[in-house]
Amino acid sequence: MNKRREDSKMAAGYFRLMAFPVEIQDLIFQELEMAELPPVLRVNSHFNSIGTRILYRIIPELPMKRCIACLKVLCATPTNAALVRKLSIDWSSHRIVANLFRLLRSTLSHLSALRHLSIELSPQDNHYSLAWLLHGCQSRLRTLGTSIRCDPQLAEVLETQPELVELCLRGFQTKQPFTLSDGAMPRLRMFRAVHAGPAVISSVVRGRPVEGISLSMFIEDGFLPLDALLLSSRPIKRLTIMSLDNTPPNVLLPEIANRLPELEALHVVVLMAMFDRATLQDSGPTLARFSDLRYLTFMAAGSASIEDEGEIARTWGKACPTLRTIILPKGKVWFERDGKWTCCG
Repeated sequence: MNKRREDSKMAAGYFRLMAFPVEIQDLIFQELEMAELPPVLRVNSHFNSIGTRILYRIIPELPMKRCIACLKVLCATPTNAALVRKLSIDWSSHRIVANLFRLLRSTLSHLSALRHLSIELSPQDNHYSLAWLLHGCQSRLRTLGTSIRCDPQLAEVLETQPELVELCLRGFQTKQPFTLSDGAMPRLRMFRAVHAGPAVISSVVRGRPVEGISLSMFIEDGFLPLDALLLSSRPIKRLTIMSLDNTPPNVLLPEIANRLPELEALHVVVLMAMFDRATLQDSGPTLARFSDLRYLTFMAAGSASIEDEGEIARTWGKACPTLRTIILPKGKVWFERDGKWTCCG
């Protein structure tokens, strides 16, 4: 009797769901977890059609065995390959054989509607050029993130992607020239570089409407990466810096302010330099040079207490009235309420 009641409820739920327009059914199925989709595909051909579109729309990072199986299916089934909008590959902990690289290249040639692509390879594999993998990609990407090294072959790939809005280069810079034509990536807005130096940053930013930048600063480059940001055709609004040298904050912040006074968000992580309360408070006048800075994060090694950070936040907020939030090394978010700077907790 109980089983009969459950079957009756399931049938009623099924018919109610079928009464919805297909667009509503699609939104409902999108709320399912990936593991819950296979049973839906087996209900009937109608559910299979909707569930398949959702299943293949976004392909996340998968364990190697499942990833290979997925790539093979996409190569063998053009109708499923045409559904993929986002593909994420993470082989950073594996040494890859040539046949698997060729499989990935072949798969990319079938993904005609792909818009977002991320490929992470191991440092060992990136000792030589692997940008030929991306030459098989015939789709117009909007975002691309890759650890493939920054060499002329990768620059050639970027020349073929005029729709790119966001680019993340996690690969190492080589001694070979990384040159882009003036017409490459005309819509680029966001750029993140992990290991790239001033030469690559300059080539990517020059003449393009880049407004958001994330980069690493190395001691041998000095402030050349900051100089490269001036080549953007638009003012930089959001900047994230990972500083890997020992430049103190009261030196780094003025260098940023001198070049990028129109920043709205600034996030700085200093790994080697130390700071104290006096050093950061002395940076207050520097912040006055920013005309519209709203969000500021400064993380570094130091010994300041929560009370010290509160005093720093008050000093910075007074110097730069446009600030809305400040995050300091203790990790607290400081904000102004009723004319006073405070933090949660």
